[in-house]
Amino acid sequence: MTERRSDVLILGGGVIGLACALHLLRHGATVRVVEQGKVGQGASHGNCGTLTPSHAIPLLTPGALRKAFAQMSRRDAPLYIRPGLDPGRFLWLARLARQGRSGPAERAAAVRAALLVRSAELTRGWVREQGLDCEYAARGSLYVYRDAQAFREAAAHANWLERLGIEAQPRTDDELQAMESALRPGMAGGYYHPGDAHLRPEAFVAELARRVRELGGIIEESARIERVHTEGRVIEAVRTHRGVYSGERMVMALGAWSPQFARMLGLRLPMQPGKGYSLTWTRPRHTPSRPLLLREDGVCVTGWDSGLRLGGTMEFAGFDDRLVDARLAAIRRSASRYLREAEGPRMREMWWGWRPMSVDQLPIIGEGRRWSNLIFATAHGMLGMSMAAATAEIVTALCGAGHSDVDIEAFSPRRFGL
Repeated sequence: MTERRSDVLILGGGVIGLACALHLLRHGATVRVVEQGKVGQGASHGNCGTLTPSHAIPLLTPGALRKAFAQMSRRDAPLYIRPGLDPGRFLWLARLARQGRSGPAERAAAVRAALLVRSAELTRGWVREQGLDCEYAARGSLYVYRDAQAFREAAAHANWLERLGIEAQPRTDDELQAMESALRPGMAGGYYHPGDAHLRPEAFVAELARRVRELGGIIEESARIERVHTEGRVIEAVRTHRGVYSGERMVMALGAWSPQFARMLGLRLPMQPGKGYSLTWTRPRHTPSRPLLLREDGVCVTGWDSGLRLGGTMEFAGFDDRLVDARLAAIRRSASRYLREAEGPRMREMWWGWRPMSVDQLPIIGEGRRWSNLIFATAHGMLGMSMAAATAEIVTALCGAGHSDVDIEAFSPRRFGL
């Protein structure tokens, strides 16, 4: 096969890979994206499309994993760890539990906040400057509580965010009703995060792909990587059944599939797939104008002109590709307790996707020790949409074009000896 070469070869056509491609093209690089399926059909497709600096605090803080292990018998628990004989997964979870202690969690929150705030700023500019038609709106988000005790305890979370420079404004039930008529009355309270925004994720990814092609980028779909060719410390090319591709630099943006590719290079990435679910309907009469996070149950609700989506749950079950009815039913029950209309007139889609979760709840972005021309851009967990633009800015700077003011040391793959 004839080798096809570009300045930068991006492996992965989800939101991270396409965002990197767009930013690199705008800075003069030639770019080719290699995607094993269709662009944007993985975790980039069915998420709730939130852009959330308010998610700076890691999901698994002290006590969260203990609660998850206690609920292992509940298949519909918001955070579910499937029992089974997978020693690799449980060793990873043990390491994750250590990272969930207060010290590491504080450090992770600080660096996540910097990346999220910068990415929100960049995404807003991209939508405007690139003409991305994706139902973008910057109306903030609401964290909503039904339980009075949970709402009182949430003050510590809000104070933590405020220390990070992220606004968290308390709201009474009356104030919530005035902001969102989609909510049922009788909520214990909530927090408004004015720095958050939202968009339709599948539309955003399609628009990124459109602009990449318009700017001269090439996207190779249905090109599964079969083999890697190396010489010394250099990755020379990747072979797919569609062709052989190479680049002066290669960007690993393969999401949950990154560990499989890394093994071809003799690397072990400390990642696990975290399975999430969503349900999408046509737009009901009472549709939220901003994302709602139903905190007790960990369910996110996003409304657009084009529909309503409920999403959530975190399931650690390896690469299980089953759509579990019990978890979808739990999302629907949760939404019905908070919303006047938890479903629209017509169901459009029931979906699941694997989120790429790192052991320290930070993305892996940067250059490693082993391979001189490889840049990591993976392990964004539940925050791929929220972190994509800033990740693209960092990757472009590492390729020698543009610059980034984000301190990337905390995200470096070298922290894992890679």
